[in-house]
Amino acid sequence: MKVDDFLKLFSEVKNKIANVEGCEGLSLLRDMDQPNVLFTYSYWKEEAHLEAYRNSELFQLTWAGTKILFNDAPKAWSLLVEDKVK
Repeated sequence: MKVDDFLKLFSEVKNKIANVEGCEGLSLLRDMDQPNVLFTYSYWKEEAHLEAYRNSELFQLTWAGTKILFNDAPKAWSLLVEDKVK
């Protein structure tokens, strides 16, 4: 199953990604109604850190292994935190 393959891959790389300079957090989220829909949510100190990660060998290898598991076109968003409590 592709979801199981993704979960295995994520388990193998999550600590490496979380330890990239500027990464302040990484979460794996699953849609409650569609358990085959997963999201990674990462927090970056600055956009430059995210860009450095996107240009890294770690990202290239991870993305190569991940994108073949999608049933549909992947989607990605870069968001700014407007307000945060706690």
